[in-house]
Amino acid sequence: MNNAQQGPAARQAAMAERVLAEGSATAAELAERFGVSLMTIHRDLDELERQGIVRKFRGGVTAQPSGVFESNVQYRLKTMRAEKAAVAERALRMVEPGMAIMLDDSTSTLEIARRLRLGEVTPLTVVTNFLEAINMLSDQRGIHLMALGGDYDPLHSSFLGVSCVEAIGQLRVDVCFASTSAVHGGYAYHQEQHIVSVKRAMLDAAARNVLLIDHTKLARVALHRVVPLSRFDLLLVDDGASAEALRDLDENKVPYEVCAKPATVTKGSDDRAGAT
Repeated sequence: MNNAQQGPAARQAAMAERVLAEGSATAAELAERFGVSLMTIHRDLDELERQGIVRKFRGGVTAQPSGVFESNVQYRLKTMRAEKAAVAERALRMVEPGMAIMLDDSTSTLEIARRLRLGEVTPLTVVTNFLEAINMLSDQRGIHLMALGGDYDPLHSSFLGVSCVEAIGQLRVDVCFASTSAVHGGYAYHQEQHIVSVKRAMLDAAARNVLLIDHTKLARVALHRVVPLSRFDLLLVDDGASAEALRDLDENKVPYEVCAKPATVTKGSDDRAGAT
């Protein structure tokens, strides 16, 4: 099916992906790309703006890095790679052969999975609901991969819902590595309730919990409180964190480590989990 024959929903999804990849686009470019009129393009862009996915300006749009769009896994895969690499490198030092670890559906923990592909920490059991991590580790020798089932959510590329929570409740792991949308005032926050229930279950299933965040998540709030930061044994953040944001952690007696960003981030030869 060519672009002109696509329905509005499919065309808008493809349009959002293109704007995400390019950062911005003009209405004329999009009309030519999708083979529809400018009037149709503007209707599509109005809908994408209403959903919080793009921000319109005269003659075009830019990607809107907030709200619903921050949940989009393709958006998250492209952002803060150096920062996520820094905290993942530190987190990896906590993983020892013979452990069972759990990874949530965050792109921060995906950086841990990316490093586990090197096969330097085996044998290992990895439990995750994140399809990106499942694909990345599915053929890795020495890793016993346990995929958590549930209702598949394409926006997050993960399995969620009641059945996922129940599956987690049957397990006990050594360490859970997780991330959230925001951290402030002694609490971790996330913007979506159905994600919160899964993250809470994961934290309950682990002997130790480690929170991985990039510095942009500090001193922010989202709609739902996930858990108090006291639920985590350690918070890892990159060295872009401001002194003020770190003071907030100190005042709330949160154990944390600041992780130095590497000079460069080497893109792995196998990025099947998503173009970054």
